[in-house]
Amino acid sequence: MKTLTKKKKIIILSVMVALLLVTGFVNVALNSTLSTDLSTPTSSTSANFYSNYRTDRENTRLQEIQHYNEIIASATASDESKADAEEKKLALITQMEKELVTEGIIRGKGFEDVVITTSSSNINVFIKASELTETEVAQITSVVTTQMNVEIDKIIIIPSE
Repeated sequence: MKTLTKKKKIIILSVMVALLLVTGFVNVALNSTLSTDLSTPTSSTSANFYSNYRTDRENTRLQEIQHYNEIIASATASDESKADAEEKKLALITQMEKELVTEGIIRGKGFEDVVITTSSSNINVFIKASELTETEVAQITSVVTTQMNVEIDKIIIIPSE
């Protein structure tokens, strides 16, 4: 068995120490970059809210429409149930169209993103903005009252980043 000379042992040990120092430096650099990235909020969270909400809303409504279609196509459902399902399906489609058009017009007014939710008592308008001026609120309110045919006191505008 060969033994390493003292000079070769020192070289190997020096290379190992150098690699250890490089590894430590890279670790510190990556950790500081990661902590900086985590501490600064990004707009991707906001963008995810808007796109996720739209996706969830679309999926839920597709399920509702499918349910109504099943009732309408059912041989065992009464004529009254079928008529009720057709009426509810038409109302849902009308609501979907109003929301889509209203969101599009608001985005067309220069707002980055918007999501509208409707309930029996209110229209909630989520606007991607840190804050809104009175003029912007007036623009949004005007579009919503006109397109959705609701009273101004039923509209809730919520800026969110």
